[in-house]
Amino acid sequence: MKWLLVILAVLGIVVSALALREHYRTDASPCSINERWDCGIVNHSPFAMLGGIPVAAIGMVGYVLLGLLAYKKLYAWMVPFVAGAFTFAIHLADIEKFVLGVWCIYCVISLGIISLMTLLVFAAVIANSAKRVA
Repeated sequence: MKWLLVILAVLGIVVSALALREHYRTDASPCSINERWDCGIVNHSPFAMLGGIPVAAIGMVGYVLLGLLAYKKLYAWMVPFVAGAFTFAIHLADIEKFVLGVWCIYCVISLGIISLMTLLVFAAVIANSAKRVA
């Protein structure tokens, strides 16, 4: 479980770094697939910043924290962070769908990563609790 979560955290860092690159890109986005999929539009929108910090940079820091906690097998400590990150990722997906009408492939991949991490962390915590009870 430890290494699976660490690998997912590293993948999250990479995807967030790619989204951050899009945030600062001034030329055409290479992931501008069509009118519904364009990372440039999403990452240049006002929703791509939180308190003056790019959301992608916050994602990178979050994945580093989750990776470190996973490496130390502190799964219970991960619960509030993965739950918060999952909730925020769902919020961002809602903005993409209902406000912008455009999706970012990096954001969708990150949503998949944090969703899987959330499921795995809750499973690890439940499994560890069951071991202690038995």
